[in-house]
Amino acid sequence: MTKHETFLVYSVVFVALGSLTSLAFADEPKPAEEKKPAAAAAAEPVAQKDQKTLFAEFEKAMNNVVLEGYSTHDAKDAGKTNPDRYEIKSATKLPTGDLWMITARIKYGDKDMTVPMPLEVKWAGNTPVITLDKVAIWGLGTFSARVVIDGERYAGTWTHDTHGGALFGRISKNPDVKAEAKPETPEKK
Repeated sequence: MTKHETFLVYSVVFVALGSLTSLAFADEPKPAEEKKPAAAAAAEPVAQKDQKTLFAEFEKAMNNVVLEGYSTHDAKDAGKTNPDRYEIKSATKLPTGDLWMITARIKYGDKDMTVPMPLEVKWAGNTPVITLDKVAIWGLGTFSARVVIDGERYAGTWTHDTHGGALFGRISKNPDVKAEAKPETPEKK
């Protein structure tokens, strides 16, 4: 895969991962909750959240997050992982179908840019799946990706023409983004 193809694949995956990150923080257990045995937990159905709630949680969770982990390439060095880091600035639901505008920072070689990308986010129950399905990109080929967000982790697959690989890692808030300071208001005397 050329550097341009790698850049494009990682850009798409980065955006996809960013979209899913918002849900990663939505359902964290409270410290006071009692842990149930895995068998008992599996027997209890998980309540399906309404679409409005899922979208709001996803949007909030995808605000200034980092996806840090690894990717693989099936055709090269089987079993070898390569470090990856993606920064998602925001995710906003678009009015058309399953499209979301994912704004991501892409750093590759000497390039460093923030790019808004329209991507599909499908839902497997309460779980978002960023989806790129056989999208032809002129001069580079055809790309597909599926990235699942599960708690504070992400995992997925990518394909470029006849080769592909996997990606996985952890999701966290971006420590490099400082909270916006509230403007000072003059004190009344």
